[in-house]
Amino acid sequence: MIKSKLISWLAVFLWMGAIFLFSNQPATDSSELSSGVTEIVLKAAEKIIPEIGEHWDSLHHIVRKNAHFTIYLILGALTINALAKSGVLTYRSIVSALAICVLYAVSDELHQLLIPGRSGEVKDVFIDSSGAFVGIALYLLVNWLQTRKKHNKSWKEITRQT
Repeated sequence: MIKSKLISWLAVFLWMGAIFLFSNQPATDSSELSSGVTEIVLKAAEKIIPEIGEHWDSLHHIVRKNAHFTIYLILGALTINALAKSGVLTYRSIVSALAICVLYAVSDELHQLLIPGRSGEVKDVFIDSSGAFVGIALYLLVNWLQTRKKHNKSWKEITRQT
């Protein structure tokens, strides 16, 4: 139990460290990385929509914002998992996980203000927070489905127990 709690929190802090490292990249390096991802997406999408290459800038913007969303989706899921392993349950774990992720998103955008060519964006905090919320919701959904399958109980029976 203690081992799984430590591993869960270690995963949260390692993921936060990865986010910090991505945010610590100067704008040119960050843009290069996302341009590489955009190229991969573009090559795949051109097979379906040949004229999509004309919209490179829009596609690049979408890739960058989806990266924000996805990175924080993972952070949200990792955080609520660590809280659950630590014995924080139900609504308290949801609020706590979301608060941790939102505060980290704010600190991440403030951090980017110190990086050459980068900026801190309020809209990115909203995108990050939305990703975290979806990650938390997906974690809860998967957990609920596993519990329901394991015990073959209805939603009302499960929620009455918490």
